[in-house]
Amino acid sequence: MLRSVRTLSPRNPAAAAVVQFSSDAGELRNDEVNPFVYNHNPRNLERLRVAYKPAGYHLEAKGREFWHKLLLEQTSRIIRAHVMHNSGVMVVSASTSEWAITRHLYRNTDMAAFINLARVFGVRCMESGITEMMCDLQRTPGGKVEAFVSELERTGISLTEPPRFKPWRPWDQYRPEKPWEVTE
Repeated sequence: MLRSVRTLSPRNPAAAAVVQFSSDAGELRNDEVNPFVYNHNPRNLERLRVAYKPAGYHLEAKGREFWHKLLLEQTSRIIRAHVMHNSGVMVVSASTSEWAITRHLYRNTDMAAFINLARVFGVRCMESGITEMMCDLQRTPGGKVEAFVSELERTGISLTEPPRFKPWRPWDQYRPEKPWEVTE
């Protein structure tokens, strides 16, 4: 007796495949259900420090070589913090215009707002798996941006990205250690 089962493709959930199998066999073969492997973590290569960092041309302004970048915007009424991926996508954001943050603040742009926004933003970054990002904010000692940055570092976020792993000559005897190997 033949039975048909409808399976979803992991690359395109709208496309479904109908797999027929015999009830005598009792089980589906793996290659009938999922004939390919798909990486569900597109930022895995960034964590391994192998992914490409677009640097632009040498005549352009510096500061374009990053995987994730911290952006802080302040208007007269609110403060916004974003993490931007090098593809231009805003990955994580927090703002003092959000009701859950605003209700705990006296003002949306004072020093306490910067500190509390950094705490919330740091927790959101850690929950999403972003622990390292590039920061090119202009810090003044004793200023609000300095308080934001220091509180963000206290939450466990590193504001410098590690360099990209580029083997000079892969066949060389003295090549650098791969970042994903543990040699203790």
